[in-house]
Amino acid sequence: MAKFDQKISEVQDDIKSTPGLGKSMAKWGALGAVIAIPVPFVGPIFGAAAGAGYAYLKAKKKI
Repeated sequence: MAKFDQKISEVQDDIKSTPGLGKSMAKWGALGAVIAIPVPFVGPIFGAAAGAGYAYLKAKKKI
């Protein structure tokens, strides 16, 4: 469990230290949620997580 907590802490630090990353993750997360609306109940949740993850990975490639 310690490795998971450490990874979460690293991601939070990356978001705080990279200007505009949080905003980009919010935009892509919202888009993912909208696209996944047709899937009942869990679609928007997983869509938002996938969109935010995409924005995070896209930003990490630039670094």
